[in-house]
Amino acid sequence: MKVHQGGAVYKNIALDVANKIVLGDFKAEEKISGRSTLASMYNVSPETIRRAIALLEEMNVVSSTRGSGIEILSVSAAEKFIEKNKDTEYLSTVKENIFRLIEKKKELDDEIQVNFDKILDFIDRFKNITPFTLIEIEVNDQCKIIGKKINEIRFWQATGATMVAYRRGEKIIISPGPHYVFESGDTIVVIGSNNVYDKVYNFIYNVSPDEEE
Repeated sequence: MKVHQGGAVYKNIALDVANKIVLGDFKAEEKISGRSTLASMYNVSPETIRRAIALLEEMNVVSSTRGSGIEILSVSAAEKFIEKNKDTEYLSTVKENIFRLIEKKKELDDEIQVNFDKILDFIDRFKNITPFTLIEIEVNDQCKIIGKKINEIRFWQATGATMVAYRRGEKIIISPGPHYVFESGDTIVVIGSNNVYDKVYNFIYNVSPDEEE
């Protein structure tokens, strides 16, 4: 049986037992099975059960007598036990989770910044040391290659350009490979030299930018 995550296991078991008393699963003036049975139910050691029952005994929720089982004394006391301990347990767990998430977010933000700086550095060096140009071209319904794969139309052979990514809706796919299929609404990102925009545009639309205007 699973108990609430967070906090010491025996405290969570005590909370679970108190909750069962309040809900009527364990009834007042009845006896709960001994520690060994509870240990099997919660899949913990008898010592853990002993510590859980000791917490309940401190607030007169139950009474434990060796060899006689565990007697339920008061539903009201069980409610008070939950009120006293539940918020502390859950707030402590939530606090730990928040701190952990904040730390993860910081690590993620740092990683994003590092990669963003790398991209900017790459772009700067790319512009300075190479003759290649990175461009974007939208694919619409007039495009002659819609529904075809990039290797099927021999894209590189025809344009001298390499497709490095495409954007489809909110998704950006890097290095789509030779089996990418052109779809209307896509924005393709290509890299090349010597009037690469005109070459790619003319090829996929079979017209020049001037003619389109």
